Amino acid sequence: MPHPARLTALPSPVRNPFASAWPLASTVSDRDRGPLPHGSPAEVLRRTAEVLGEPRVPSTGVGESAALDLIAGLLEENGIDLSHPHAAAHLQPPVLQVAVDADALASASNASMDTYDSGPATLAIEQWVVKALAGLAGFGPEADGVLTPGGSISNLLAVLIARDNAAAAIGVDVRRNGLRGLDRPVVFCSELAHFSVQRACAALGLGEEAAITIASDEDFRMRTDVLADELAKPGRTPIAVIATAGTTDFGSVDPIAPIAELARRYGAWVHVDAAYGFGALFSERLAPLLADLSQADSVTLDLHKIGWQPAATSVLLVADRNRFSALGRSVDYLNPADDIDSGLDGLLGRSLQTTRRPDAVKVATTLTAYGRAGLGTMLDTCHELAHAAAARVVADSNLELLAPVTLTTVLFRVAGQGPEAAADALQGEVRRRLLTSGRVLIGRTRIPTGRGRPAVVALKLTLLNPNATATDIEDLLDQVVATGLDVLADPTEAAARRRTLDGEGAA
Repeated sequence: MPHPARLTALPSPVRNPFASAWPLASTVSDRDRGPLPHGSPAEVLRRTAEVLGEPRVPSTGVGESAALDLIAGLLEENGIDLSHPHAAAHLQPPVLQVAVDADALASASNASMDTYDSGPATLAIEQWVVKALAGLAGFGPEADGVLTPGGSISNLLAVLIARDNAAAAIGVDVRRNGLRGLDRPVVFCSELAHFSVQRACAALGLGEEAAITIASDEDFRMRTDVLADELAKPGRTPIAVIATAGTTDFGSVDPIAPIAELARRYGAWVHVDAAYGFGALFSERLAPLLADLSQADSVTLDLHKIGWQPAATSVLLVADRNRFSALGRSVDYLNPADDIDSGLDGLLGRSLQTTRRPDAVKVATTLTAYGRAGLGTMLDTCHELAHAAAARVVADSNLELLAPVTLTTVLFRVAGQGPEAAADALQGEVRRRLLTSGRVLIGRTRIPTGRGRPAVVALKLTLLNPNATATDIEDLLDQVVATGLDVLADPTEAAARRRTLDGEGAA
């Protein structure tokens, strides 16, 4: 049997078959294939299931090589290829090959981050990564952090710490006694904040209605005048104000400094959800967007967005390591007090998880390999692509730009005639046809009411492939326009849009 730590004995993705200024990994080697397999979702899922066969654990296996070949073939034929230049739907980038290789090393070690004797080297690596990222955020030496399975969990931890901090300030021990004694605890965030804020409030016993949403301005940033009015309302306990640095759909950055100043008047925790936007700090050009990040009490960041890491690679940073005390735990079989006193402690008291894989290994490898300058150049390339895409949209009468570019996201729609409902249906059908063709992968969202227009469905490009070119994006948009014209000329679709309008009228 091969030694488990040898990378050559582990399956690894193929090199990116496209332009290779940056060595990205992929599971697809067929350059002629698009980012998705051709066919409807039902067809693709059926093809995959048929190859796997009856859903049961086999009594005997087929052997390692045959099993790897089977699964690799499924990913090749029916999987996603994020390294394709026409993959532009979500905050889900292609990944750096070096990060994939490092992640295989981490998996081979099977280390855990809860105690020293579960992985001493990986413990030191995570602490190095956290300190490096905290420094990039502008935090001081008293800062700390933890890697988590995703931005939603990082935000959950932040709200948990904020809840316990607010309770402790009035002498309530939430950890032991629950929420009794807290007078209607609430959390404030932008109307454009990630839905994980509401989920965190629900999971922590506050209830989703505890998340008070604040209107955004013309630039899709939280309105501080509305926040001030909401904070001043009596009869509730403001436990946190959450600013967003890089909204999912717009890439917009809330005004962190004014938000922090208002929050602290009421003793509220200041959290910045920078899951998308933190990567701007790698770029000299874009870093000023996050100049006030150091004023936060905690920050969420996702390196599986801007960072080109395999998912999931999220981090929660806190300005004061003592705030993690709410998560502290001494367990006899893991970290008894005398072992902690002897230096055998791990990171159990930083997380809701016990076993936790060493995701910091791939981050440390990537930061060491490319440095801030390398990652910043990758981001600048994607940022320029977004501006080029926006310029093309503006120049094309078949398309309409819906928002300015801040980071790497472009919101637009296919221009259609008639009421908004028909135009909304057009966007959805265009995207579905592109996805089932396998040739183009773009996103969709809904822009909320305001800014002189009703809520509308938008198409979305999230450009995170630094190997894509302006020509690639031109071709992608050409296919969007051609598909839009096909839908508009399709009598079946025209009838469907009329039915949509009739239904809305009846409602």
